[in-house]
Amino acid sequence: MRSRFLQRKRYVHSLRAKLTLANVALLALGIAAATAVSVMGMRYYLLDQVDTDLTKTRDSLGSSQLTLRAIDSLSGLGFVRDRLDPGQSDEQPTPDSIFAAVDSRGEAVGILGFAPTDAQRGLADEVGDPRTLTEDPEPHDVTVQGSAYRVTATRLADGTFILLATSTDAVHHGVAKAVKLDLAIGTLLLALLACLTMFSVRRRMRPLEDMVETSSAIAEGDLTRRVPSSSEATLEVEQLRVALNSMLHQVESAYRTRERSAAQLRRFVGDASHELRTPLSAIRGYLQLYDKGMLTDPSQRKRAWDRMNGEVDRMGRLVDELLTLARLDQQPELRFRNVDISRLVRDAAEDLRVQQPGRPLTVDADGSLLVHADESGLRQVLGNLVANVRTHTPADVPVRLGVERADGVVRLCVADQGPGLGPQDAARVFDRFFRAAGGAGSGLGMAIVQGVVRAHDGEVTVRTAPGEGLAVTVTLPAGAAVRS
Repeated sequence: MRSRFLQRKRYVHSLRAKLTLANVALLALGIAAATAVSVMGMRYYLLDQVDTDLTKTRDSLGSSQLTLRAIDSLSGLGFVRDRLDPGQSDEQPTPDSIFAAVDSRGEAVGILGFAPTDAQRGLADEVGDPRTLTEDPEPHDVTVQGSAYRVTATRLADGTFILLATSTDAVHHGVAKAVKLDLAIGTLLLALLACLTMFSVRRRMRPLEDMVETSSAIAEGDLTRRVPSSSEATLEVEQLRVALNSMLHQVESAYRTRERSAAQLRRFVGDASHELRTPLSAIRGYLQLYDKGMLTDPSQRKRAWDRMNGEVDRMGRLVDELLTLARLDQQPELRFRNVDISRLVRDAAEDLRVQQPGRPLTVDADGSLLVHADESGLRQVLGNLVANVRTHTPADVPVRLGVERADGVVRLCVADQGPGLGPQDAARVFDRFFRAAGGAGSGLGMAIVQGVVRAHDGEVTVRTAPGEGLAVTVTLPAGAAVRS
């Protein structure tokens, strides 16, 4: 019972119920106004006809210069007998018309030899002084024996007053029937309008109900739900649907990005912990050997010392690379200026020649090509790419370093003819701490390259296949290059 009561209460306060009540109220006001105007117009028209007939009869009698005696002598005239037959008064207490003669004192007198009827006396009593009616051109309303009449008066040549009255009960009964008919039709129209409004509003508000269902589903975890389109939706509802779907798409994208970032962060922390644990474990092991006096031979102590220094250097480089990635994630402000990228390529090639003199090396970086970029960032990109070649390819594998400007962009390429990577490894080459099978290093070099290039609004791509080497291409956006 309580749930049904709450449902009814919510329905009463719903938009559908309010719109229905508003439409019904407006139509009710319109019907009431139309009924009032039509009833007043009909009553005025019917009473005007009654007044016109009374006025014509009064004017005819007033201009005829007749006396009451002359009217008696003309009793054979059908006009007078039709206008008043006193004998009808006994059978019809409330006749449609009353023709009464009154003296100057306002008392009814007999006509055609008949005594005044009850209706004539009642009319005379209601009128009182007939002079007021004769002076007023418009008929008056009176009530005779419980019936409504319109009455006027005229004065004959002998001073007798004639009262002319016509019943308006038929008019009032007709108006009452018209009011009842209008109310019945109005009630039917109100009921029909309420049903049609509820049906139409329910159909028009179906998209809003879909939005509620979609929002509930999304709140329960289904981020893929969207508000379906409807052929019966209005323009405003359709605009709301499009805006809501766009917002839901952004929410889903943000949620997926957050989940992916959280997963990457967890993996990053786990990989970093693993990478740092290895050199720390090696250093701790050599220190324990030294503490227990197991390193008695000077050559053993020197070897342990060199290994610990190597692990410290490795851990230091790892921490530096982690800090670099952290700064790149925070989108730092780079120091942009005109940098000769051709010179940076030649410097990287000279470094590689010094470190591996026997490696075949081809450099395509003649002249000078200026780009508006951060010099330290580009040096780090070139250094990591060259170190990647030096670490993962044999010393006799040919390498090519080149830079060019084409189609409004600058392309920097570092390519080797080493063993290359398989499709699965190529897809993860920019992942942090990723190392191919048998690879050395921390696995952060290519991730740093991608972070620096993205900070320059550029793009880095890899072209590789097993046995076909690895080619890394860095593309800087159009407008960054300046020819010197």
